[in-house]
Amino acid sequence: TVKEGFNVAGLDTTWGFAEQRGNLAQQHAVAVQRLVDAGAVIFGKTNVPVALADWQTFNPVYGTTNNPWDVTRTPGGSSGGSAAALAAGFTPLELGSDIGASIRNPAHYCGVYGLKPTFDVCPRDGHLLPGAYAHGDISAIGPLARSAYDIETALDIIAGPNALDATGLQLRLPRETRTKFSDFRIAIISDAETAPVDAAVRRQIEALGDWLEKQGATVDRVARPVDPAEAHETYIMLLRAATSGAPDEAAHAKLQAARASVEGRNDYYAWHVRANTMGHREWLGWNNKRARMIQDWAHFFMRFDLLLCPTAATTAFPHMQTGERWERMIKVDGADQPTTTQLFWAGYSNMVNLPSIVAPAGLAADGLPVGVQIVAPAYQDYRAIWFAQMLEDQYRAFVAPPGFA
Repeated sequence: TVKEGFNVAGLDTTWGFAEQRGNLAQQHAVAVQRLVDAGAVIFGKTNVPVALADWQTFNPVYGTTNNPWDVTRTPGGSSGGSAAALAAGFTPLELGSDIGASIRNPAHYCGVYGLKPTFDVCPRDGHLLPGAYAHGDISAIGPLARSAYDIETALDIIAGPNALDATGLQLRLPRETRTKFSDFRIAIISDAETAPVDAAVRRQIEALGDWLEKQGATVDRVARPVDPAEAHETYIMLLRAATSGAPDEAAHAKLQAARASVEGRNDYYAWHVRANTMGHREWLGWNNKRARMIQDWAHFFMRFDLLLCPTAATTAFPHMQTGERWERMIKVDGADQPTTTQLFWAGYSNMVNLPSIVAPAGLAADGLPVGVQIVAPAYQDYRAIWFAQMLEDQYRAFVAPPGFA
């Protein structure tokens, strides 16, 4: 199955917008076609939030998707239907997209595997609505599956330039040659003041770190590639700038009118307003900060082979379908946290175009899945995948939700 935002010939591509009903795709998206050419049988599409813009999955076209582990909770988003279908045994392989953890967050909430590849190693052609031709900043496409071995197979198939770029470009991602955990230098971040993590998630990340040390891996729990607070603000500014074309003219006018009222503030809503209304000169400044952080991450990965961290602040939260995302609250160690705060864990590595795979790390005390996010250097996608495969073989593999197979 394929996330609804991709074109599949003969099927609607609505992105959850009611007005896009009947937008029948004339041909497959490039990644879908590559899967079909490799022998895949695409038998359906899976649900998304409106505009692919939520960590929940509901819209006026297809309704609400529930989490198979607990139907009162979200499966995540925007590839929420993808992860729910995998966890429930409805499909063996999925194709998703990710700008704000839209592959990684559902994988974490539903206990499956999800890869956000290095930026643009997989072509996004056929993942747009009518009238849109330019692909945006930060976003990438990639596979979700019940096994990291299936993730590798899918990446083998879909990665590489589109037909136009292939005229002059080739992709040769390096393969991982090491064979044991003791060969790896691992940095672990289990919490951050910028975006506190609930103990239910934090304990699973820390337990994995303890286990890796017992396997002989070098584990560092102090090192940080870049300042978390600066990275978070920079990511939100670039993210919301990248999605600033989504609001209609009336909504954009309201954002412009609100700009003066948020000057001097340092919270998500203020960043959201400023990013949606910034000029190009201001964007260049944020992009320059990102360029420096890309170099900082590269230096960090001279000392470490991988970074392990959470995907989200909590396990899957109950459905919340009213109000703005920054107004909705989750409980983190008993305290309210806006759902948007945990976007830090989405953007820390994604803003700088790095690959990361989410793999099952265990079950929290509430019985819900916890995933670990495995971040690799640029173009070392197969290193992250290999590490997830080793964890699958020796630490924890996919476990189906109760009542599913």
